[in-house]
Amino acid sequence: MRMPVFLKKNASWMIGLIVILAVIIIPLTLLRPQTSEALDNPAAKVPTRVPETDHTHLLQGPYASGAEVTQACLKCHPDAATEFMATTHWTWESAPVMAAWRGEMVTIGKKNQINNFCISAQGNESKCMSCHAGYGWEDDAFDFGNPLNVDCLVCHADRSLYGKGDFGYPLEEVDLAVAARSVGRPTRENCGFCHYDGGGGNNVKHGDLDSSLNYASESLDVHMGGLGLLCIDCHTAKDHVVKGRLLVDNLTIAPEEQVQCTDCHSAAPHEDQRINAHTTSVACQTCHVPAVAVRNPTKITWDWSTSGQDRPEDPHTYLKIKGDFRYETDVTPTYRWFNGSNAYRYLLGDKIDPAQPAMINQPAGDITDPGAKICPFKVHIARQPYDTVNNILLAPRTAGEGGYWTTFDWPSGLALGAQDAGIPFSGQYDFAETWMYWPVAHMVQPAENALQCEACHGPDGRMDWRALGYQGDPIEWGSRTQAK
Repeated sequence: MRMPVFLKKNASWMIGLIVILAVIIIPLTLLRPQTSEALDNPAAKVPTRVPETDHTHLLQGPYASGAEVTQACLKCHPDAATEFMATTHWTWESAPVMAAWRGEMVTIGKKNQINNFCISAQGNESKCMSCHAGYGWEDDAFDFGNPLNVDCLVCHADRSLYGKGDFGYPLEEVDLAVAARSVGRPTRENCGFCHYDGGGGNNVKHGDLDSSLNYASESLDVHMGGLGLLCIDCHTAKDHVVKGRLLVDNLTIAPEEQVQCTDCHSAAPHEDQRINAHTTSVACQTCHVPAVAVRNPTKITWDWSTSGQDRPEDPHTYLKIKGDFRYETDVTPTYRWFNGSNAYRYLLGDKIDPAQPAMINQPAGDITDPGAKICPFKVHIARQPYDTVNNILLAPRTAGEGGYWTTFDWPSGLALGAQDAGIPFSGQYDFAETWMYWPVAHMVQPAENALQCEACHGPDGRMDWRALGYQGDPIEWGSRTQAK
């Protein structure tokens, strides 16, 4: 078939046009920033939830104790308790790590650490151990090697049907057979039973973890509210070892044990490459969690020195058993460099300098650390008892026989607490200021609510650039590398 004359005459011109367009368009396409869809496909990384087994006809009961429920569970899941007993959810203790300030290997857990909220689990086992995933941790005689002490229900039963009381035993009113038949994958309510209420109430400690997440809106948390994710979708588990560990209860945390945004997201997920350029120095949460305590207030300060007074009480300002405290909502985080581990974690018996705030923990990292990023934290500041002769923080016995919450006598409460904790007490005490850093990672906002440039770089920006190690705002003074 012969080519038409008009095509034959213009063939050379058309071929030339195609070549010119190819030379111009293809390079421009390659240079154009890729879209977030091309760079970022987090949905592909979310674990697939397998169908749950209906236990209605498998666990008939009746059961006289939690241990009997566990025994029934182990008939079909013979390794579950053994696996669980190897985790920190059970031991409440880290693997041995080097404590550089002590020059020795230590484990870090409830037996040798304190915080600046209720101070010590050892002085209040009846309530603190209600959050342990076991039955009957009343004292040092608790058998951590007995699989029947494992509480399967606290993580797997419907939270509307199951609750724990003193020392972790099931509440008397719980129908254990009904609770057992409800078991399934852990829900937000299961995880939140302990993680929301640390420190004695909803959102007291964390600021970014509270009961509002159970039925979150997208504007509260884009993952839970917008996408319907559960805690276990990010905090994945294998053999009952749950990924993600809390900085405040550990010293060093291996990267593979942490939950990272890049587990699902690209390291450079934005269409605008100017934003992607921030990700080597700025954590995702810094822009995407602009505030904590968005719905429920969180505790910011706590002064134990004013406790014991007969004054009007209010659960958000003063309680006789605890002293004065302050709650706030919509709290702007504190920012500092963080590489994922602690540089220091106060352990029982560590010396303090009462002339300056004592750090309960110190996030590791600075501007010279290539593994560190600017991260958001909630900071809790307290005044708590210390031994003025030995210069160590004290862990009072608050509950139980002779506890401070019964006698309101500090000398006896501190002496009993020192006995419980195995630390010296001179009999002389005062109150020291302490600081504790809580990393912020939840209540992630939709993109339209993320911080904009002026939030950090404007005249009223939230960043203290000099405290972070820069000469000033990096826009004016240069990059992180130049600031070193």
